[in-house]
Amino acid sequence: MARRKKIYEGKAKILYEGPEPGTLVQYFKDDATAFNAEKRATIDGKGVLNNRLSEFFMSGLNAIGVPTHFIRRLNMREQLIRSVEIIPLEVVIRNVAAGSISKRLGIEEGTALPRPIVEFYYKDDALGDPLVAEEHVIAFGWANQQDLDDMVALGLRVNDFLSGLMMGVGIKLVDFKIEIGRIWEGDYMRLIVADEISPDSCRLWDMKTGQKLDKDVFRRDLGDLADAYTEVAKRLGVLPDQGTMSGPTLVN
Repeated sequence: MARRKKIYEGKAKILYEGPEPGTLVQYFKDDATAFNAEKRATIDGKGVLNNRLSEFFMSGLNAIGVPTHFIRRLNMREQLIRSVEIIPLEVVIRNVAAGSISKRLGIEEGTALPRPIVEFYYKDDALGDPLVAEEHVIAFGWANQQDLDDMVALGLRVNDFLSGLMMGVGIKLVDFKIEIGRIWEGDYMRLIVADEISPDSCRLWDMKTGQKLDKDVFRRDLGDLADAYTEVAKRLGVLPDQGTMSGPTLVN
């Protein structure tokens, strides 16, 4: 596909003008960042893996009626997506205590939470993407109460889907973040899952060993990030092998 006008470049992806109105081309880079981009590296093949994994998850969500921005994969690093108005919030769903919630509340990492916990973080790199309450979201006009209810419902449906999928291949879904976008169909607005779903945006632990298979490998210098992502892709049958995908590999 011929390169089009660049619309936006983030830490891990670039968005280009799409071939039809209302579409964008999302390009996955090999860049890895952590601690609000204070730590950086280039991981060969990371973009390819995340493109294929995000395609796999988004396609699965579309198939069960959870709407996403994903249309189709174009090549090993690019996918065609719907253009959306991103709500400036990260929606984080936690099943197990890890990362910031352990630090904030003094909960030992690895502690199972009594139920999935949904948190909102305001998307602002300069502020470090701070945790915000629903009251902040409504007061500052980032979303209304109906939006919040819909975002929680979407997040929990994604959690159910991903948790079951990961459990089937021996991986524990500790937590993950998604972004939500608004689209208009005539006068009707609805919310859909946008951005990406990949090991960049999830915490994934091997259910038997506790081995980390996500970006914490990079954050905490625990090994080769590409190897961790490849293991996830291999178990799910999403390795880019001669342009084909097999099915997930069940783990007893």
